[in-house]
Amino acid sequence: MDSFSTVIRTASHEQHMEAETSTFMSDLLGGRLGVDAYARYTEQLWFVYEALEAGAEKLASDPVAGPFIRPELFRLSALERDLAHLRGPDWRARVSALPATGAYVERVRECAERWPAGYIAHHYTRYLGDLSGGQIIRDKAEKTWGFEKKGDGVRFYVFEEIGNPAAFKRGYRELLDAVRADDLEKQRIVAECKKAFALNTGVFRALGEEFRLSA
Repeated sequence: MDSFSTVIRTASHEQHMEAETSTFMSDLLGGRLGVDAYARYTEQLWFVYEALEAGAEKLASDPVAGPFIRPELFRLSALERDLAHLRGPDWRARVSALPATGAYVERVRECAERWPAGYIAHHYTRYLGDLSGGQIIRDKAEKTWGFEKKGDGVRFYVFEEIGNPAAFKRGYRELLDAVRADDLEKQRIVAECKKAFALNTGVFRALGEEFRLSA
């Protein structure tokens, strides 16, 4: 029988690929969009992580979600430095969430407040994705827009407190395998993972509409 971490990875594979291969992401990574598109994407991430991390402190003592709350993963202060670099010191007055981002944020908050096991699904899809595919985005951003290597503008993708990402991801998967949930609850977590990917894809789609390349 497959471990829970394998079940989650396999079940959400299709949605994961859909998010990764969205037109917006392909255009961004292909260097076909300007730095403004990258900055707009970073804005959307700030809203999502604000929701993820605002609920973290309260969840740290939760028996189900608690083991996943790891400060070395937190991204909010890195995002804020990136936004100050991309949008200027008054960035807070200038950023705005797309409606698709608003829907994503609402769902993250709902899970953080009412369903800790569901929160894990959002935690997993975001942080493990950043540790993996996020590194490709960082590399491309540095090369395309000339950001300093691992510096302002790409700090979101730099996990300074995680010396060995492969070992960290292994440990994270072990936490998933040990999650305190029965089979029905695990099925609900898997379904929430799919939902998280779909919400993320919705943000990409909205960004794609905003930054449409003329044919």
